[in-house]
Parts: sequence; C-alpha cells; structure tokens
Amino acid sequence: MQLRGKRLLLVGFTLFSMFFGAGNLIFPPFLGAQAGTSTWPAMAGFALSAIGFPILGVVAVARSGGLSRLAGRVHPRFAAVYTMLIYLSIGPCLAIPRTASTSFEMAVSPFLQPDAPFGLLQLGYSALFFGVALLLALKPEKLTDRLGKVLCPTLLLLILVIFLGCALRPPGGYGAVTDAYASNPAVQGFLVGYQTMDTIAALNFGIVIALNIRAGGVTDDGAVVRGTVRAGWLAGAVLLAVYAMLAHIGALSGSAFPGSQNGAEALTRLVSALFGPFGSVLLAAVFVIACLNTCIGLISCCSEYFHELFPRVSYRWWALFFALVSMAIANLGLNQILAVSVPVLGAIYPVAIVLILLSFFHRWIAPLGKIYPVAILFTATASVLYALADAHLSIPLLTPAMKGIPLAGLGLGWVPPAAAGILLGALLSLAPGKKGKKGTA
Repeated sequence: MQLRGKRLLLVGFTLFSMFFGAGNLIFPPFLGAQAGTSTWPAMAGFALSAIGFPILGVVAVARSGGLSRLAGRVHPRFAAVYTMLIYLSIGPCLAIPRTASTSFEMAVSPFLQPDAPFGLLQLGYSALFFGVALLLALKPEKLTDRLGKVLCPTLLLLILVIFLGCALRPPGGYGAVTDAYASNPAVQGFLVGYQTMDTIAALNFGIVIALNIRAGGVTDDGAVVRGTVRAGWLAGAVLLAVYAMLAHIGALSGSAFPGSQNGAEALTRLVSALFGPFGSVLLAAVFVIACLNTCIGLISCCSEYFHELFPRVSYRWWALFFALVSMAIANLGLNQILAVSVPVLGAIYPVAIVLILLSFFHRWIAPLGKIYPVAILFTATASVLYALADAHLSIPLLTPAMKGIPLAGLGLGWVPPAAAGILLGALLSLAPGKKGKKGTA
C-alpha cells in the first residue's frame, strides 16, 4: 500500500502545519515590505533556503532511516548528543515556549489596556494554550485528523481571505527597494530564509510523520519512506504558495505604510486598513492557529523521541512534562533561555545543513569513511565559534581570525571550513592504509 490521494494531502497539510509557525508568518511580509519592486527575485532566494533546505531535511531523514542513523554516520556518540541537542533546543528550550509567548503578544496584547495585568493574563492564556496543545498532541498518530483536516485548512482559508482582500482592494503598487535588497535581492532573500532555521525542525518532524503514515495503513518501510518524501514535497509546495501570498501582502504594505520595523507590523498595518477592527481579529486567529499547530507538532515529536529513548516513561507523561516545562519557561524565563538557546541553534544549524547535503551523496562517499566526521568537525568548530561571538563571548586570536573567513559577513562563515573538511576527509580516506570503512545506508 502506498500513500496517495486524500491521505497524502492530509499528511502533507499536517507537515505544512508543523512547519508554519509565527516566524514563518513574519519573515515573508517583511521581505516584501523591504524588497518592494524586487520582491520576486528576493522570494526566489528566500524559497531556496526557507523551503528547499527544510524539505531536503525531511527527505534526508526519511531516506536515512531517522535522525539518529543520519547523525550516526559521523559517530554513535555524536548521534546521541546531537540528536538530544536538536530535540531540546527546537522543543522545550526555545520553540515550544515561543509559540505561546508570540501568539499572546500578537493575538491578545493588542486588545489589552495599558494598565491590564499582563503577567496574570499571559499565565492564564499560556495555561489554556498549552492545555489545548497537549490535548491534541496526546495521540500523535491522529495529527493528520486534527491538523491536516481541521486546523491547516482553517489557517489556509484565513490567509487566503487576507490575500483576496489585498487583491480586490489593493492600496497601491509595490514600494521602493530598500538598501538591503538593492544590489542583490536574491542573495538577501536567501539569507533571510536561512535565518528561519526551519531545517532543524525538519529533522524532528520525520518521526511523527512516519507514525501518521503508518496509521493510515502503510506498513512497508520503503512505502513509508516514499510517502514521507511525497508529503515533504507537497508541504513545500503549500509553503511556497503561502509565502508568495504573504510576500505580496508585505510589498503592498511597504508602499502604503512605509517604515514598518518587522513583518508583524507590516501585516497588522495593512490588514487593519483593509478590514478595520475585524482585521485585528482575523490576524489574531491566524497567529494563534499557526502557533498552536507548531506547538502540537513539536510536543508530539519531542515526546515520541524521548519515549523511544526512555520507554519506561509513557508518551503521555513526556507530553505532559514538555507542556508544563514550556509553559513555565514561556512565563518565567523565556528571555534567559533565549540567551542560551539561540546561540545553541546557531551552532547546530550549519551541522544540520552539512549532514543533509552529504546524505544525498552518501552512495558515493560512504566508502570514504573520514568525510562525515572530518566535515562535521570542521563545520561544528566554526559554527560554535561564530555562535560564541554572537553571544558576545570572544576567544583571543580565534574569534578575530574567524571574522576574516570568506562569507563570514553574511553569516555563512562556516561554509569554507565545511568544504575544507569534506576535502580533507576525502584525502584522509584515500591515503594509503587509511581507507575509510563503508558507511551505513
């Protein structure tokens, strides 16, 4: 049995829902507002990094047999540590708490009076938010019924309403190109898409997507892999369509309301002008549903992974634990945890990209057993140094030297070390008496 037809559509919608959080709502409108008449070249670059890398990540994990097996091509201990870091950083230590705090800021705060008890209201909101997310995440094999059938179509419909409002009553044309996009909009768009870091999330989602495919009656491992890949491409197509609509809205907003400081402001100003008070409610619903979808997906993925790692603790207890921890962080220590988690994400993100790209050449480089460990060593060293620098922690001699590496000014200074690591790993593997062991599939 293969994943196709309606079931494929539902799984693809589910994967899209898990990807599409608050950040995904904010980046494309701000790109459009800043790129103006160069929006579409910028969108091409944005799509390459914000859609291409994550979908390749889904495909890579599916073809490799899971994140642990993919990372295990470097070393088993590396696989254990790296996989744990990914699930914790993209889960309860950063992304899950941010779904509640961001949706509260965008959907509730605008309706509150300045003297309102924000702390108490945020606590109540987050308790309700995580309670709903936990309830919907308790059966991960049912996500296609909850996200794919209900929440995702609702979210897409709301975004389509906003887009049609802009299409039927456009406030004008596209705005002027800002300095950031003036010289090379495609490259700038690529860099903005790179900052979404959805590629890390892609490495998480495979475990739950495979579970939902099997729940639909697909039992053959090869068919599950093929179904995951198809769902990934479908989710990518939906992401592309939604990003294009949001970028168009942002470009119109940049013309009608120049000077927006971020994508949320660009969206809010235009939607409020087009729809009046109803626009605020419409936008609030979009943010809440988008954040809720991502929260449900991340709780499910993290709980499933830790249940497999520690089977004595049930999936439901893990889900409850992550929901409670995330609620506490969202209310008490989000800024502090961001100070730690964001540099950690910056350190592990380049490693994820290199692992994904190497996996597509695994057939040819598997006999060269040194490529994976040396490439990852070089990449991780560079990315950790850059992450420390971003956290204002400098290492004498090393940090200044890293700033001089090509592409460092673009936030891609890890690329030359990664390339050097791949080359050195190949040379070490081919050296007499040093031929690498054949890698796993």
